[in-house]
Amino acid sequence: MEMRVMTDGKRRKSMVAVAAVLGGVLTLAACGGDDDGDKGKDGHGKSQSQVDEAAAKNASDARITITPKTGTPNAGINKDAKVTVSDGKLTSVTMTDAAGTPVKGTISADGASWKPDAQLERATQYKIVAEAKDADGRKATGNSSFTTVAPTNSFIGTFTPEDGTTVGVGMPVSIRFDKAVTNKKDVQSHITVTSSSGQKVVGHWFDGQRLDFRPQEYWKAGSTVTMKLKLDGVEASNGVTGVQDKTVTFKIGHSQVSTVDAKAHTMTVVRDGKTLKTIPISAGSAENPTYNGQMVISEKFKETRMNGDTVGFKGEYDIDDVPHAMRLSTSGTFIHGNYWGSDSIFGSVNTSHGCIGLNDVKGAGDPNQDGAWFFENSQVGDVVEVKNSPDATIKPDNGLNGWNMDWSEWVAGSATGA
Repeated sequence: MEMRVMTDGKRRKSMVAVAAVLGGVLTLAACGGDDDGDKGKDGHGKSQSQVDEAAAKNASDARITITPKTGTPNAGINKDAKVTVSDGKLTSVTMTDAAGTPVKGTISADGASWKPDAQLERATQYKIVAEAKDADGRKATGNSSFTTVAPTNSFIGTFTPEDGTTVGVGMPVSIRFDKAVTNKKDVQSHITVTSSSGQKVVGHWFDGQRLDFRPQEYWKAGSTVTMKLKLDGVEASNGVTGVQDKTVTFKIGHSQVSTVDAKAHTMTVVRDGKTLKTIPISAGSAENPTYNGQMVISEKFKETRMNGDTVGFKGEYDIDDVPHAMRLSTSGTFIHGNYWGSDSIFGSVNTSHGCIGLNDVKGAGDPNQDGAWFFENSQVGDVVEVKNSPDATIKPDNGLNGWNMDWSEWVAGSATGA
């Protein structure tokens, strides 16, 4: 029997070949195959790569994009939420808040986009699920979950007058922000107020949270005023951004200015240049005189409670049912009906704590009384101007009374100039 002895070189080549075979076995085992040799098959004799390739060929061409992206904090509540699709059309979009409450939205006529119908809530988590199909009817799905901006990181402005109202010629646009504004120029530049009359309108900052707009003279009767708040994303201060994006339109009604002569104890009501009526009044007493100046009616109440404790006259009066009351200042000046005073005081003596009193009856039920007549013939925004009172002129920021500021001073308080 012939024995063959391998040389070192041949032995090394043989070991490499064995290792290669063993390596192949080990590699196949690492892929998780079965012992039957069908490793990587889908059960029908197709390899995983073949399955992946087939799935890719069957995938929809539609590509859905949802903003904000999943995980986004401090998303805006106006324009941030939207869904778009390319190479396909949206078939359904569902948006819900954390409680599962649906948010109404609309898919565009061409099926290319979707957006919510109304402003979202602040500090709320929302989820969007969108579906679309391509030209071959193949479906695509997209998802996103995000949270809208919290009140601590955003600011809003409450304003007067309200959208769609009709007001008098003295009504300014007055905005009160819920947080102090340090970037006044940037904020004001994103608010515009215009009038169909063509009057120039300028804003004035009374402080870091109040911004009023008015023309140099009263608004023109019959005109339309439009305010646009484009504050969404505008920074009021470091880390605090706006969330409002809206347009407000209101109309100017008749031009009515009623002049109170505190010394003569009369009020002359002039509408659109014609005197309607001269009414006997009782203004503030010598101890508590009525402010002089132009005051705008900001609120109307058929009946209201007046308590001296709320305006510094502790215990001096508390009347539950003051009739036909109309507010003229923040500090408590009203023009109102008076049923508790003698008829003889009206037109002859000033007796109030600073308000302007008109003869009236308890219960506000007699339309023939002066208080009732003036109430029914006045609108919010009408002007009551007081003269010949021993008191000072009312401050421009006490109520909606910026008309008591000289125009040059008003313009100087604008962050964007005239």
